[in-house]
Amino acid sequence: MTMDIKVIRAGQMYRYYLRETVVGDGRRPARTPLRDAQEQAGVPAGRWMGRGLAVLGLAPGEEVTEAQLRNLFGERGRHPDADRIEADLLAAGVSLKKAVKAGALGRRVMVTGVDFVFRPQPTIYLLWAFGDEETRLMIEAAHERAIERVLEWIEDEVAVIRYGKDGIYRVRPPGGLVAARFRHYEARSGRPLLHDHLLLSVKGQRLDGRWGSIHTTALHENTVAASALYNELVAAEVCETLGLATEPRTVTPGRRPVMEIAGVPHELIRWTSRRSDQITACLAELEHEYVTAVDDDGELKFLPVVSERARAKMNQIAARKTRPPKRKTQPLAQLRVWWKVSAILTSKVAADVIDSLLEHARVAAAAIRARVAAVVDVALAAVDVTATVFVMNDGGRFHRRHLLAEARRHLALVLRGRRRAPGLDEKIVAAAISTHCLDISEPTTTMGLLKDYRLYTARWDLVDLPARPRPPTPGPDADQQPPADPGEAADVRASGQDAGEWEIPRVPLRYERAVLASAVVREKLRTTAATVVRGRAYNVVAHQQAAMPELLLPPAAAAPEHDDQKQEVGRQEAIDMTALRALRRSRTDVEALDFTVDRLRRLQEVATKMADDSRVRADRVRSDRHTEQDDADVVRPVRPDDQQAHRPQDGPHRGREAGY
Repeated sequence: MTMDIKVIRAGQMYRYYLRETVVGDGRRPARTPLRDAQEQAGVPAGRWMGRGLAVLGLAPGEEVTEAQLRNLFGERGRHPDADRIEADLLAAGVSLKKAVKAGALGRRVMVTGVDFVFRPQPTIYLLWAFGDEETRLMIEAAHERAIERVLEWIEDEVAVIRYGKDGIYRVRPPGGLVAARFRHYEARSGRPLLHDHLLLSVKGQRLDGRWGSIHTTALHENTVAASALYNELVAAEVCETLGLATEPRTVTPGRRPVMEIAGVPHELIRWTSRRSDQITACLAELEHEYVTAVDDDGELKFLPVVSERARAKMNQIAARKTRPPKRKTQPLAQLRVWWKVSAILTSKVAADVIDSLLEHARVAAAAIRARVAAVVDVALAAVDVTATVFVMNDGGRFHRRHLLAEARRHLALVLRGRRRAPGLDEKIVAAAISTHCLDISEPTTTMGLLKDYRLYTARWDLVDLPARPRPPTPGPDADQQPPADPGEAADVRASGQDAGEWEIPRVPLRYERAVLASAVVREKLRTTAATVVRGRAYNVVAHQQAAMPELLLPPAAAAPEHDDQKQEVGRQEAIDMTALRALRRSRTDVEALDFTVDRLRRLQEVATKMADDSRVRADRVRSDRHTEQDDADVVRPVRPDDQQAHRPQDGPHRGREAGY
């Protein structure tokens, strides 16, 4: 994700934000006014955002003062101008108790807000760091507009105020929310990292005029959907304005690709990922300790393979252990000069490429836009989104917010940096729920009755999909090396080997199986409902694979009379597979092909089996037509309701949350 969330509490945590976050992640000098500290650090002043400012007498874009921050976030949720309000009332003869009450926003709370951190994709802030002044200002403006759009979505679809006994009543804050935005320019490593901290107050006003607190759990639940929306918006704004395009790049094998600006060399991204390299090295040591840890009896404490959940926890530990101290902040102009010199000397990228990075990206974008059209098929997107979410959630159960987050990722992958029509993500979710999802909710609480918390699963029978391998049981010998693959015998580890010198066995990631499930289900629906969707589906296939190299395309089926001839590579029977779309190569993405051999082998085996089954069904249908057999004798593998699989329906569904 490119958006993080953290709770802000009154007290020590608020003081941390006031000392460091509001002044560019540097150390604020003692007894230095906030504005002076920001000028010394070279960062702009904080600005107010949100529709709720009108109720408080503030305006969007106004500078955030230290007293306002203290009242709203440090004094347990008071009015930002509570000092002025109380002084005016006391001067008018109002009692102290009434004056203090007038400056409060409902009950005082300990959790006063949440901190959303927005940062664009690395290729975008590389263009921001190495581009000219016009490019820098344009990217910052796109970054700000994307944050505004995400905040509006949170106000309209996510934020709720709970009140009544056990919070049984839930209402949207009609006046909107209040947030303070602070801009930072660099990471802890000193490399460029354009990002904004959005301090969102939990205070909101109900319809009756009373002030309540926003339910922070809903904000956490929708963080992934908000991050996907921000990524999509900022990339589309930058690409449309500067004439660029995006491409999928794989950061971690087995995980979903990341959409980056095409034409920006991988070496520059590696140059910015100094912290990532440190975390990766520490993570390898932690994984080694995990799979070799033994108890007092010499038995393995944990499984001999690293699960996805265990790896995520160890990744957090590695990030904390390798976290460097904060550097002294510097003005942006000085930072940009230092960044360019450092990149030329250490990134192994030619100086002329760094100086003309925007032009290189435009050349790559022109090639991509000439090959790939902006085609979005709602019906096929619904299949892809449902299958992916079904596999990646425990037990195949999911909420609407999961579908919405995946729909936004799907649109970013398909559109390649182009803007989409408003509400297209909602249409995909509506089609997925009405056609491919089954409501299995058994609410035992009032919240379970709400539309946003309905529980779904997929309608299809996926028993023929490859099973997710289970980790083997721990072996008794602690001196053995963990098996390279689940189910294999353990090998004796050579003495003196350190972490990283032998491969740590890991449980396959769920996204790999989600990719395969999406391809299998899509092909099943296409072959069994061919009269409905085949023509449109294959047009979408041509669009998805337009930029794919020939070696990644499945071979065309040979004619029966030429079965002994070697098949030629062609596009006639190309299969729309999410994994192949994610690994397709553009002129600037060659490294993505390095790990495709095993996955291609598995996908080709599944594709061959599906093609054989389709051919057998077609022969059976032709034979039945000639012999005029009764329809009851014909095997129909799909239920009647599945025949509507590719008919998008714009129902009344309008999601309010979308996140994992």
